[in-house]
Amino acid sequence: MKHLWAGRCAACRGWWARAGAVRFFTPPPALREPFKAPARRLRVSARRRVAALTGRPPPSCCVAMDIGADEFEQSLPLLQELVLGADFVGLDIEFTGLRSNLSGPQQISLFDLPSEWYLKTRQSVQQFTICQIGLSVFSSIEGESNKYVAHSCNFFLFPTTFGVLDSEFSFQASSVQFLNQYGFDYNKFLKNGIPYMNEEQEKKIKHNILTGNWKVRSSLDKDQIKVVIDEVTRWLDLAEEGDWMTLPGIAGFQAFEVQLVLRKALPDIWTVLRDQGVIVKKVSTQHRWYLETTSCDRESCWKEKILLSARGFSVFFQMLVKARKPLVGHNMMMDLLHLHEKFFRPLPETYDEFKLNIHNLFPVLIDTKNVTKDIWKELNFPRVSNLSEVYEVLNSDLNPTKNSGPVIIHASRCEKYVETKYPHEAAYDAFLCGSVLLKVAHLLLWKVHSAVPIPEPSFPLYLDVLAPYVNQNFAGPDSPSIRPPILILTVRKWPGVSEQQVYREFQNLCKFDVRRLTRSQFLLMTNKFKDTRSILKEYRCHPTLRISLYRYWRHSPDINCLLQVCSVITTWAFIAFLLGGAGL
Repeated sequence: MKHLWAGRCAACRGWWARAGAVRFFTPPPALREPFKAPARRLRVSARRRVAALTGRPPPSCCVAMDIGADEFEQSLPLLQELVLGADFVGLDIEFTGLRSNLSGPQQISLFDLPSEWYLKTRQSVQQFTICQIGLSVFSSIEGESNKYVAHSCNFFLFPTTFGVLDSEFSFQASSVQFLNQYGFDYNKFLKNGIPYMNEEQEKKIKHNILTGNWKVRSSLDKDQIKVVIDEVTRWLDLAEEGDWMTLPGIAGFQAFEVQLVLRKALPDIWTVLRDQGVIVKKVSTQHRWYLETTSCDRESCWKEKILLSARGFSVFFQMLVKARKPLVGHNMMMDLLHLHEKFFRPLPETYDEFKLNIHNLFPVLIDTKNVTKDIWKELNFPRVSNLSEVYEVLNSDLNPTKNSGPVIIHASRCEKYVETKYPHEAAYDAFLCGSVLLKVAHLLLWKVHSAVPIPEPSFPLYLDVLAPYVNQNFAGPDSPSIRPPILILTVRKWPGVSEQQVYREFQNLCKFDVRRLTRSQFLLMTNKFKDTRSILKEYRCHPTLRISLYRYWRHSPDINCLLQVCSVITTWAFIAFLLGGAGL
């Protein structure tokens, strides 16, 4: 006979199960005192399915903004419902570092082809890890014209350390300083980060858990488990059958690990995980056998729970993949590389294979940097590419659709973003990405229908006008990049000059990547048009450094060599012709 039971949400104190219109939920036994009324078999919702796997009650109707390991499992069902009901999801990720300090040919350069950039960046992605993921889930409000609500969440992550899994990663001092400057809480990352793993790691740990071929990896866990075993053993010497004790302060999948060790080491005990900790009960051998064969808390059942807890954020990543919602970011290629490496599979050897994989995971990807960079040229907007600056421009009087565009409101738990800016907090930047997308899409719609009335805006209509930018550079061949022209520097009266010396010559004026072309010529490349104009103006009459626009047919050594060879052949052919004509 199943029993109905109830409880209150820790966040909003609302009932999450009771008679009437509210949902029912059947928990694992022995975790709460049951009511005596039998539970009816109702349609199982996504929220209760996940709750059944985690052994925890369904969460409240609101989700916290900052989610760590302690809050993650409770928030998971609601997060799934939010994503399934969303129009699109904004994404931003913060890392422990951006790029490795590579030197020589391995150093990332503006001269790199996309495939070359990928191979170099791949090394950095493997070296650093994710410390925070921000998601902003945008949903249109039913019955409201062109109005959206944004649920924004910060997820603090930390790699899974369980059994054979013990990841290594690096910190980059500049990245740590940067995030610290904007108030990043490293305690939440290091102490309460949600575990995660990719598919290869999951296969390895699943095999080890289900076959029993696993071991405690970290010395900290070994010391903790040794103390626990000693404590339980001393208690057992004095306890009688039916007595129980609590091991407080053990939570998450480490609690499952402790239970595995205790059950394996001590045949006359049984363990149960409750909110207050791990409960250890002294039982007879016959009762232990009965519990192992009949209880839904037997080892074979909660080994699956261990895997679920160890997978952590990877569970939600798979939900996001299955939802097939448009994913929106700003300059998001690095974000996608980390998503692939950390939650799907190690990055492949080739750039084309990566793009194929990421397109299969997320069929609709939109980078707001690509969109804004393209339409900025057609409108009288300042040339800005920084996400915060783009958002400010779209909210200014420069935007002709400022007052007619979509209305975006924050969900109840996200009010802190209403009045205060939190740059480089992942959820805030994810919200900016989604807001920029909606405002730019409305601007494009206004531009397309400038001669006729704009139809009733909706997100499918916005996607139609954004079609040229969907999956741009994420599927198929890359679009030609729009970058400032390459400059050529010709050096006079500076024998033995190196690329480093040329770089130092210009570093106070602007930042250029430098590549040697010939003994006395160098190519200069920047990603800012204003830098190109500035340096051409500054060095117009320089006595030893002559700078001009690079023309392939004019400056390429290969073309010059070919022209010289052709000139020699033509000269000899002409001489031969003259000599042959004189002989006649």
